[in-house]
Amino acid sequence: MAANSGRGTYAVPEGPTAYVPVVHGCNKFCTYCIVPYRRGREKSRPMDEIVREVAYLTAHGVREVTLLGQTVEAYGHDLPEQPDLGDLMRELSALDRLHRIRFLTSYPKDMTRRILEAVAELPKVMECFSLPVQAGSDDVLESMRRGYTTAEYLEKIAEVRQLMPAAGITTDIIVGYPGETDADFEQTAALLEALRFDKVHVAAYSPRPGTIAWRKMPDDVPHSVKADRLHRVEEIEGRISRELNERLIGTTQEILVEGVKNGQPFGRTRSGHLVHVDVPARVGSLLDVHIEHAGAFSLRGAPVDALLLA
Repeated sequence: MAANSGRGTYAVPEGPTAYVPVVHGCNKFCTYCIVPYRRGREKSRPMDEIVREVAYLTAHGVREVTLLGQTVEAYGHDLPEQPDLGDLMRELSALDRLHRIRFLTSYPKDMTRRILEAVAELPKVMECFSLPVQAGSDDVLESMRRGYTTAEYLEKIAEVRQLMPAAGITTDIIVGYPGETDADFEQTAALLEALRFDKVHVAAYSPRPGTIAWRKMPDDVPHSVKADRLHRVEEIEGRISRELNERLIGTTQEILVEGVKNGQPFGRTRSGHLVHVDVPARVGSLLDVHIEHAGAFSLRGAPVDALLLA
């Protein structure tokens, strides 16, 4: 279903959260990725157009938006005024009915100090980063044409945590990339142990027709090896995620109630952790929840202020 905002036609939102694309396409041409060929080069939407859309969404019940881009910090590079993602966040923060702003996916080279400072300074922007590393081996990163080294990636993570110690950081990993040796994979495992991400999205490499890797690189890592490496990453991720979640037991976390599943309200903390609420709560409400239980993938607790309950 769609409605006319007066200056454009947007879908009527069905809940308190919405995704808003802000930059389409990608200029990076990583060897495994089809996006630049399918969606073209980076093209940013005008800032006033995005602000109008988000204003429309908030007028129809949305309280949180997630700004989307294949590399979201590339926003604005191609616009005449050359605003950056931080400028867009500042404009959106001025909307009274908007409570929360998220963004994904990030790319280390595009994540400038100015953008990070905007995230740290603007109360409505959530301290939650999706920052794919893909591999912990410089040889594999070079083969992937990722455009950074592990040392540069580590510097970016350190910068995020220096500005926002409580920030949530997730990452993506590809195992079994063409040419990945046991030593390369062990460097990836060591990186995960050292950086202790809140969540790791892992996939075994498979060729995508039309990509550079599909055209030029033999898929030479056996399936059984890929499976072993994938399970190893899952074990590391599950253990660390549980440890990080358990540290939140006894703390109070603000969540936006996004919906109800199996009779239980749920939402996410500012840092992106999933929280299930033990008692009824109004969808769209902001709750301070006392965390009482933790697992590898979610938290559970009860609201501090019963007056906010439905």
